[in-house]
Amino acid sequence: MLRYLTAGESHGRALRVIVEGLPAGLPITVEHLQAELSRRRLGYGRGPRMRFEQDEVTLVGGVRHGFTKGGPVAVDIANTEWPKWEQEMSPAPGRTERPLTQPRPGHADLAGMQKYGLSDARDVLERASARETAARVAAGTCAKTFLSHLGVEVLSHVVQLGPVVSKSTERPAPADLDQVDRSPVRCFDAGAEEAMIAAIKAAAKDGDSLGGVAEVLAYGVPVGLGSHVHWDRKLDGLLAHALMSIHAVKAVEIGEGFDIAGRRGSLAHDPIAWDAQAGEYRRESALAGGIEGGISTGGLLVAKAAMKPLSTLNRPVLKTVDVSTKEETVSFKERTDVTAVPAMGVVAETMVALVLTDESLRKFGGDSVDEVVRNHRTYLQSIRDDA
Repeated sequence: MLRYLTAGESHGRALRVIVEGLPAGLPITVEHLQAELSRRRLGYGRGPRMRFEQDEVTLVGGVRHGFTKGGPVAVDIANTEWPKWEQEMSPAPGRTERPLTQPRPGHADLAGMQKYGLSDARDVLERASARETAARVAAGTCAKTFLSHLGVEVLSHVVQLGPVVSKSTERPAPADLDQVDRSPVRCFDAGAEEAMIAAIKAAAKDGDSLGGVAEVLAYGVPVGLGSHVHWDRKLDGLLAHALMSIHAVKAVEIGEGFDIAGRRGSLAHDPIAWDAQAGEYRRESALAGGIEGGISTGGLLVAKAAMKPLSTLNRPVLKTVDVSTKEETVSFKERTDVTAVPAMGVVAETMVALVLTDESLRKFGGDSVDEVVRNHRTYLQSIRDDA
């Protein structure tokens, strides 16, 4: 139902994303896209590129007078550094004078070079760079806007950064998003925030990097998204796929999956209750993350993404081999961050929003926003009537 394709390299002329399947009548503006893209640059521990990089957004097609028309939406995000890289990244025939031959452990460099028969790591790293996620955030902004018409809101917060883990059991609500974004590490726990900043400073002093965990929360998700009937239609499977696709993410958890794996069954599931006033069933906890049997339950959707420490270090110490000479050396250094976990949370919001939008369009259908909203409303009323 919803498809999107990104193109472009980290230091190329621009990134481009084409989003197909958005209904007509969805409000989309350059200003809104830029506002969400600016959130992707948030976070203490980011490198200098985030300070001067500007996401120059152009709506290429699919939007007229501020609203989608039902066709594919195309967005360009220009690289403001392109003049510095125009010769090195030129698509015209030629060759580089500065090939990169010391692949970085933990990056796509060596495996990509071997897979595609390449001798220069830049041919891999430019596309493997997390800069690509800017295009995803643009697509996800469209998805978030669509979901808002169904009363669904998606946000994220950092629950672990390096060795520091938030002990708070309080989760931010949609109204708390500005507070989360004001935190230098996008953490809702003020006590943990200070310790996280200290950990980043210590790693920066050593020229090292830190990973961490971001939790994504989706409020207002209706019951019935996803399906139990096929493995590739399960909502938790779709979310895990989407979140794992984010650069440097190595683990995904739905709800309290890792914790409840060690519990007895009597303590591992969400009790069901009847809310007579609302006329609907509800779950009394969110251990399953709002998904049972691959289907959304109508409760709070909870997913976590764990990001490994970045593989490019400010103090190159990781052992590697020069693919040209086969001699032992250390990996090369590109500009890098100490951590990108706060930004990863914003990207994780994007991926969750895209999955929920796709499943909502599959469930409710419609060529216009008004039609989808009407179908959504009728569906929810039918569930109440049948309860």
